[in-house]
Amino acid sequence: MTDLGMLTVPKQTRRDLGGGVGYAFSGQHFDAPADLDIETFANSLAAPLSAIVQVTKRCDMDCGFCSEIMQKPDPTLKDLETMEANLEGVARVFLSGGEPLIRRDFIDIVDMYRERHIVAVPTNATHGLQHAKALAGKIAYANIGLEGARATVLRVRGDYDKQMKGVRALQDAGVPLALSSVVYRSTLSALPFTIQIADVLDATKVKFILPLRKGNALKLPEHEFITQQEAEDAFARLKEARAEHMWTPALRMTTWTPENEGHMIVIEPDGNAQAWPVYAAEDLWEPLGNVLHEPISAIWERYRFKKNHVSKYVGRSIHTVLQGA
Repeated sequence: MTDLGMLTVPKQTRRDLGGGVGYAFSGQHFDAPADLDIETFANSLAAPLSAIVQVTKRCDMDCGFCSEIMQKPDPTLKDLETMEANLEGVARVFLSGGEPLIRRDFIDIVDMYRERHIVAVPTNATHGLQHAKALAGKIAYANIGLEGARATVLRVRGDYDKQMKGVRALQDAGVPLALSSVVYRSTLSALPFTIQIADVLDATKVKFILPLRKGNALKLPEHEFITQQEAEDAFARLKEARAEHMWTPALRMTTWTPENEGHMIVIEPDGNAQAWPVYAAEDLWEPLGNVLHEPISAIWERYRFKKNHVSKYVGRSIHTVLQGA
């Protein structure tokens, strides 16, 4: 009871999704029993575990690795409402971009989605000052793209200090945080700094992602792309550093293997749903349908990467270290 005699509602820590699979809010991840039959579980689902909705393609940065450089008009609130209705059954929705916080009506979009979905927001945080207080208590977490120390971020992404002002605003408002870094060969030495920053921010996790040859990344020198073995070696070193320094965030690393091909479902501003990344497909997109015109359940029924989708989101096809491990 509160001092006013009103019942308090315990903060949700896990949402059960059936089959032993759930979403753990404390770690911002899907968890699953060790003996989960991935294929059987995937085929039992009526909708994906997670989907990415691009509320804009616009961005105030020009990251050297960015795959999303083809512009499309922003969806209207009415369009986004239709998409939300057609995403019934999707457990988590990333309201993404471009840079989603660039939209002045972003909180209206969050309010539209958060009643039926776990909402997460990938952002560079440069507009965090404008939205932080209004986001508090409404989203599961903000995922901040940050490649470590100031010099590295300035080289590969943009304005580190502007980002950090937004990050601090989100932290001060009580918005849960995670960090993600795109891994070049020339950024490998900066990755421990990303974990250190995440630890200081009490972030739940740090995600490391290898770039894909699309958009701006087509201009990256070939030597910036590391091999699968180099990625595994780098992750092993980061695990050791995490243990040595007692850093608390969980670690994830996604490399591009056959086991996670096509695992993401990305919905563009015009409603077009795409499987990503599909290695042999033009621009790495495989068209799936349009959620302005049909429900995600129909798209999911004919989606050919169900097993890969579930495997990735429950952490079976990526490198992971959980919090507390």
